[in-house]
Order: sequence, then structure tokens, then C-alpha cells
Amino acid sequence: MSSPVASPQIQAGAEGVSAPAPRRTEALKRSQRTERWALVRTYLSAAVIVLWCLAPFYWMAATAFRPSDYTFETTLWPTHPTMQNFTTAFSEDMGNHFARALMNSVIISAATTVFALVVGVFAAYALARLEFPFKGMVLGFILGASMFPGVALITPLFKLFTDIGWMGTYQALIIPSISFVLPLTVYTLTSFFRELPWELEEAARIDGCSPAQAFIKVMLPLAAPAVFTTAILAFIASWNEFLIASVLSDDKTQTVTVAIAKFAGALPHQEPYTAVMAAGTIVTIPLVILVLVFQRRIVSGLTTGSVK
Repeated sequence: MSSPVASPQIQAGAEGVSAPAPRRTEALKRSQRTERWALVRTYLSAAVIVLWCLAPFYWMAATAFRPSDYTFETTLWPTHPTMQNFTTAFSEDMGNHFARALMNSVIISAATTVFALVVGVFAAYALARLEFPFKGMVLGFILGASMFPGVALITPLFKLFTDIGWMGTYQALIIPSISFVLPLTVYTLTSFFRELPWELEEAARIDGCSPAQAFIKVMLPLAAPAVFTTAILAFIASWNEFLIASVLSDDKTQTVTVAIAKFAGALPHQEPYTAVMAAGTIVTIPLVILVLVFQRRIVSGLTTGSVK
């Protein structure tokens, strides 16, 4: 017996089911090509950014190993590498008190960072969690203080610290640094604390914790990534400060930025470019080490709260 012939309706239905398959395959291929190109663009953009950021540092490090006679050679690496520039940077016989300046910068930056974190954490938590009159205005004043030009404060600070005998002391450098770092700390941590769930703190209070204990035992550990990120940013800002330190410090309390500006070279009547580059390389190394050691916490602190 011959097989029955399918009706036109059944044949049309079968064709309608099988027809979209090539279109779905083509759409899938287009989607895969789009994803590959997006990945390629991402890597290219990252490579451009890395080169843009690292090229000046590499050139500074390469120049640090060049002799003074080869300061302006254009090769990508030193053709006559030497360590003389690093010796010159630490040579006190030439008036370069770089080792003492490094210690001064560590003390000033560490004290500024610790104080800014201790005050900033509690201030940020209060601004994020508590409701009180003019809270938005207070936060606006804090943000505005970070935008205040430092050059406008030099003359009043010079007069004030001269009258009270603080010129050339650590506190004369730490207090102004705190005034610039603290607003950054408060504003950064306030944005983070707003994203933390209230329920965790309420659960800790139900379990018998006081408000202070709930903050210290529950909320503060959750804020560790943001605290680390803010600490790094505060330390870098204080480490790189030059304007106020150049006016309020003396030979015993000068920071690395001021010491580098006063460098003397091995040859008379010649700018010590290579020695400055060597000192700049040394100054940059602690910041690079800090970022590499805490990079996971920094990335976590910067991205927390961006996605709910």
C-alpha cells in the first residue's frame, strides 16, 4: 500500500517549524562575533590605559639608571647603566637629606591617614545611618572643604604657626594634611555605609549587642574593603603633598617632595635630572607596593555598592 500523502496544512506547519532554524543559527553566530569583538575592544582599551599609565614611570626608572652624560639619550633602556644616581640621592655631602625626608613623609602620611580614618569612619557612619537636621548641608560643607584651594591657606597658616611656634614641626604639616584628607575619607565612606544592609545591625542588637558593639563587631568588618581603599587614597594624597610642606617645613621636617625639589647634582651648574628620577623611583615604590598588596581589597572597595 502506498503511504498516505500529507495534507497541505501539515506540510506548511512542518516548513514553518523548520524554517526559523537557519535564522537562529545566523543570529547565534552574529551574537558570538559581537561578543568576540567586545572582548577584543576591552583588551585593547586595557592595554592602552596600562601603557599610558606605565610609560612615564618606565621612562623615569630608565633615566634613573643613566649616567649624567647620557641624561637625554632616547633609547628605550639605559646603554650605560649605573647606580650612581641613587647614591647621589642619598648623599648628605651634597646636601641631599633624602633618607631623613623619607622618614618624615612616612610619619606625616601615616599619622594623617590614621587620624582621618578614626574620625572619618564614625563621621561617615553617622551621616549614612542617622537622621538629623541639616544632614545634607553638613555633607555639602564637607565636600566643599575638599575643593578649597590650598594656596589660599598658606599665608594664614604661616602666620598662625609662626605666632604659636609650630613652624618646622610635624604638627604644622599633619594638621593641614588632615584638613584635606578628612573630607575625602568622610565622603567615600559615607557612600559605602549607605549600601550596607540595616538588617545585620538590627539582628546584632536583637542578639544583645549594644549599638557600639553592633557597629564594631558587625558593620566595621563589612566595611573593611572601603576602609582599606580610603586609607590608600588618604596615604597617597598626604605622601604627594608639596605646596604646604614647602612653606611650613624646614630642613629637619621636609618631606620627600620638598627634598627632591632641592636636590643638588654631582656636577656643578647642571640640573640633577637623573638624581631626581632616581629619587622619584624610590618614592613611587612604597605606593606601588601598597597597591599590589591590597589590590583585592581596593578593587572590592571601589566596586562595592555599584551593583545591587
